[in-house]
Amino acid sequence: MASAWPCPGTDAARGMPQLSIPSTDQRMKRNEITAELERAAFEFNYWFSRFEFCLKEAGFLKSDRPGKKAEPNWDMFVRAKRLQYTLSADALAVVKASPQQQVMAGNAKLAWNGISFDANEHDLQKMAILLRTVRNNLFHGGARGSNAWDDVAATVKLLGHATVALAELAELGGFKRDYLRN
Repeated sequence: MASAWPCPGTDAARGMPQLSIPSTDQRMKRNEITAELERAAFEFNYWFSRFEFCLKEAGFLKSDRPGKKAEPNWDMFVRAKRLQYTLSADALAVVKASPQQQVMAGNAKLAWNGISFDANEHDLQKMAILLRTVRNNLFHGGARGSNAWDDVAATVKLLGHATVALAELAELGGFKRDYLRN
């Protein structure tokens, strides 16, 4: 069977099909994705996946039962490492950026809300939640994000800080070597 890539109507530079998606004023449009944003998004996603690989390799798993999916357990990592963690400048920048999460609003519509933390929530737990929120927004919510998400320069900056914060967590976890292995 012949491959559909590339095919008529594709973005020749990327080999991606042109999709007919209605645009809105709030949606980051494909032609607004700069090379810098594309690189920052790739780097963050690459290092996020490496970090989750390391969590699993280090035994931070939701289940260790044979036959169960090997899923990373961020909460187990937080419980094990929270007393050793302090916010770095990059981690603090992620906290200050306050990435929003997509939630259900009334009438089965989607909305964006800030994330609220309990007063006694540990900084490592906050960071784990915020990094997963950035990842989820990039994969699932960024296509029609809040105004803050659609600010290309702010998104590039957030992704840069989040990428550094992931590397710091890998060092905290003691699996920097596996994290950096390519």
